[in-house]
Amino acid sequence: MDGPLPGPVARVQQALHALGAADTVTVFDSIVPTAAAAAAALGCDVAAIANSLVFDLEGVPLLILASGAAKVDLPKVSAELGAGRVRRASPGFVLEHTGQEVGGVAPVGHPKKIRTLLDQSLAAHPVLWAGAGDHNSMFSISYVELQRITEATVLAVR
Repeated sequence: MDGPLPGPVARVQQALHALGAADTVTVFDSIVPTAAAAAAALGCDVAAIANSLVFDLEGVPLLILASGAAKVDLPKVSAELGAGRVRRASPGFVLEHTGQEVGGVAPVGHPKKIRTLLDQSLAAHPVLWAGAGDHNSMFSISYVELQRITEATVLAVR
């Protein structure tokens, strides 16, 4: 991509720098809004895609970093958290709390820190790929580094 990065991607890149993580942001010529599309573009296993999924926990955002090959078990997550009802957030709720659109949400670069859970199944992959703030961008990171920069609680989410 020529020229400056879009605002959300630039904020993710700035967050990676501020957190002491490597800047591995990759911008694609075409959109990669799903784990399957991202895996195809990257030539990796869909299970190595760390989807950033925003949920609504009684009006408070909850970010779950889940394998692209996993479906989050919301009743299980709710029980593990000892919390109220966890439900998928609306696109407006996601944008409000992350500054990023559904399909391009990154684990970092949000206006305020969001409580984050990290799917333990992602640890099986030496390199993970996560959204970098829009539908055309991803960044690579290790599981340990992803947990460090997000301060996520590790949990089996499926």
